[in-house]
Amino acid sequence: MLVGLFKFLFWFFVISYLIKFLGRIFVPIFLKRFLNKSSQRFQQYQNTKPNKKEGEVTLETKKSSSTSTSKDVGDYVDFEEVDE
Repeated sequence: MLVGLFKFLFWFFVISYLIKFLGRIFVPIFLKRFLNKSSQRFQQYQNTKPNKKEGEVTLETKKSSSTSTSKDVGDYVDFEEVDE
């Protein structure tokens, strides 16, 4: 039983130090790759955005759908406050 505990602790520490060592190597590489991709996407977004003069105003409206609301939706109920 004690041998099993030592074996578990040995492999636990070996795997944890291995993960820590590999993390120090690969995490900066993945972060640099992620930052480069996100900066490229941002630059592409900025380049595709139409250049407008300062102070120029444009309004973009959505075309309204042809669904009309019916005025005969229901009956109006006049509520009265009841004193108790």
